[in-house]
Amino acid sequence: MFNLFTKEKETENDESHLSLISIAALLVHSAKIDQNFTEKEKNIIKNALIEMGAAEDTLDEIIKEAETKEKDANQILGFTKEVKNKSFEEKKIVIEALWTIIYSDDQADMYETNLMRRLSGLLYLDPKVVGDVKEKVRSKQ
Repeated sequence: MFNLFTKEKETENDESHLSLISIAALLVHSAKIDQNFTEKEKNIIKNALIEMGAAEDTLDEIIKEAETKEKDANQILGFTKEVKNKSFEEKKIVIEALWTIIYSDDQADMYETNLMRRLSGLLYLDPKVVGDVKEKVRSKQ
């Protein structure tokens, strides 16, 4: 009987872990879009994953799996599906991490801004909310 509860909890943990990998893959994609994936960007991804409930001892594993998943993917729809299922607050964490990654080198090129425009539509987020988060990130820098 207790095995049943353990398996249910393991399934929830597996789903949560897979969800975090997909979200991390989206963040990795945004970091690599300018052909320069830095340690600073990796730390931004780690902080976002912690905010979304990832355990610190799993961060390197999640990012490694996310890098592989991102490299093997030919589109971002699979990654956005996971974010779409999150709460509004969790979506804002992801959007803030994306903008922080983009502005980690103090500039946003046309590919990065195009990605954010596409993501606001794919995630069903009001462009004003995305813009407000962008301004919040810019004012911190």
